[in-house]
Amino acid sequence: MPTPLPPFDLDLLRSFVTIVEGGGFTRAAERLGRTQSTISLQIKRLEDGLGKRLFQRDGRSLELTPDGEILLTYARRLLGMANEACAMLMEPEVGGVVRLGTPEDFATAHLPDVLWRFSRAHPQVALEVQCDFTLNLLGGFSRGEFDLVLCKREPQGPTGGTKVWREPLVWVASDRLLLGPGAPVPLVLAPAPDIYRKRAIEALDACGRAWRIVYTSHSLTGIKAAVSAGLGVTILPKDMLEAGFHIVGADHRLPDLDDLEVALHRLSDSMPKAVELLAEHIIRSLEKTPST
Repeated sequence: MPTPLPPFDLDLLRSFVTIVEGGGFTRAAERLGRTQSTISLQIKRLEDGLGKRLFQRDGRSLELTPDGEILLTYARRLLGMANEACAMLMEPEVGGVVRLGTPEDFATAHLPDVLWRFSRAHPQVALEVQCDFTLNLLGGFSRGEFDLVLCKREPQGPTGGTKVWREPLVWVASDRLLLGPGAPVPLVLAPAPDIYRKRAIEALDACGRAWRIVYTSHSLTGIKAAVSAGLGVTILPKDMLEAGFHIVGADHRLPDLDDLEVALHRLSDSMPKAVELLAEHIIRSLEKTPST
């Protein structure tokens, strides 16, 4: 007789993933609108059904066991597929155009898979995506040029859009750059009003480190090309490092950089159904609780 399949109840998996992403049972309960005792019972049911411990509890800390790490990957896939199936079956006729504004680097690194999955679920929706600086995107949003805008901002809590991402920043240079310890820092930056430009200049001024701008480009591709050629240093999200780039920091008297947030702005009044669906899809796909 074949071994019965484990009870992959999607409700239990959703609670499990929410605990991991929220950093604990209490936050998961708040996010899911349930009591902490209910969430604890769900995890016990999941562990009993699998015959595996998913969390290693050590005092106040909560870490995944090796089995929990394996399950997390599959749980996210299963929940993603379930969401797509519900969208296909329950909203098959949704159509229209959604105008999305986003920073270029975020669009390049994080949005392709998110938008691909949305397009699969809603093939009648046309997406118009435009990349620009945050201040320009917010200006366009206020003029009604976008339905949704993803913007970078200083960490500021729940106001000013829905936080969907926490972005660690680092100083980046290529192996070809020769940076003397006392020389002004050669900067490769986008023009104002780019938030990375503002961060770089303010951080260096605050620590008294001399700097000079050696290369300016409106495009991420141009900035990366200049850094790759060894012209100077720039700021990038930590997960956007590529071959030939390395992080530079205290060894060159460069200050630490605080994280940025990415927030989704959408109309507060009633939105077309396609816009509402894309907004919820982006939030569900990207939302992460910042690490402490």
